[in-house]
Amino acid sequence: MSTGPKKTIATNRKARFNYEIEQTLETGIVLKGSEVEVLRSGQIEIKEAFVQFTDGEAWLIEAHIPIYPQAGRDNHETERPRKLLMKKKEIEKWSRKSADKGYSIVPLKVYFHGSLIKVEIGLGKGRKNYDKRHHLKEKTAKMDIRRALNRRD
Repeated sequence: MSTGPKKTIATNRKARFNYEIEQTLETGIVLKGSEVEVLRSGQIEIKEAFVQFTDGEAWLIEAHIPIYPQAGRDNHETERPRKLLMKKKEIEKWSRKSADKGYSIVPLKVYFHGSLIKVEIGLGKGRKNYDKRHHLKEKTAKMDIRRALNRRD
């Protein structure tokens, strides 16, 4: 197991706004060489991505990794499904949880863990519009309190 520093490539801030994240898990991901080179430059879009379970495997769907110009004809498809590396027990447990009504599994963060690329996924329950407004009000109130305390010091 590699124990190097963690360097974040991308975070999905929209996921934490649209979902109440109840549980997270670090997984590996199967990538092609050209995809790794693009990720080294920090280019990946995971806003619309989600995790889907088929035939006992976990797949990251609709994650957009742009093409790598230097790869030529050996380039990858930009939005192909990418396999997530999880243990069988984890796959069974998470697929059961995602089958519940209102729950989805979304990628929260993509990062380097040493030389390996990891994806942090989260089990989230979808928020209603009024929950989103309430969440924004709470966040704004906390920021206002923090600003007032900083001004006072």
